[in-house]
Amino acid sequence: MRVLLVEDDRALSLGILHALQREGWQVDTLADGEQAAQVGTLREHTLAVLDIGLPRKSGMEVLRHWRAQGVTMPVLLLTARDDLADRVQGLDAGADDYLVKPFDLPELLARLRALRRRSAGLTEDVLCFAGLELDMAGHELRCRGERVSLSPRELALTELLMQKAGRVVGKDSIVARLSSWEADFSENSVEVYIHRLRKRFADLGVVIKTVRGFGYVLEAAEGAGGSAE
Repeated sequence: MRVLLVEDDRALSLGILHALQREGWQVDTLADGEQAAQVGTLREHTLAVLDIGLPRKSGMEVLRHWRAQGVTMPVLLLTARDDLADRVQGLDAGADDYLVKPFDLPELLARLRALRRRSAGLTEDVLCFAGLELDMAGHELRCRGERVSLSPRELALTELLMQKAGRVVGKDSIVARLSSWEADFSENSVEVYIHRLRKRFADLGVVIKTVRGFGYVLEAAEGAGGSAE
């Protein structure tokens, strides 16, 4: 997948770039709205991450230009403003999703994965396993209809475990999924988050088992059943 990243904050752009590359995505970066307006019309990208506050041409102007030219790729807007009017304006201009700075990198990646699925025609954005339902578009975990409160990183880890339920997820895969632009996520941190999820899942009918030397596997607790979708 090829992503167009348009962000004029160099540190933030580099952090997002490295995270997307760890996901295995090809990324082209720009820091100028005028250039982005032209590059986006080449239709060479699967989706775009577009900052609103850009030099020469705002992200909103870029987005309107793309849509006027018939560019249909999904666009995730980044902004420092959290006003309802700004969000509505962005969505009305043709944005597919909207994320306010500062944000957690795992949430950004989860939103981009959801956009990728929808653009590929995979409209089912809910993972189900042993009574758990993870709404990947709404970024919410439910157990038998009740919401389970999780942090963005906990949600990202839950998504990875549910996607491979019944199979071992290596520590290296978890590190890659949960790393941020501030610092790489360490293997010790993986153990901390696994411990947190085990406590969260204690009464939810699932368990996270350790496979020594390999990683972790999500399984239904004894007496519980389910399937991953």
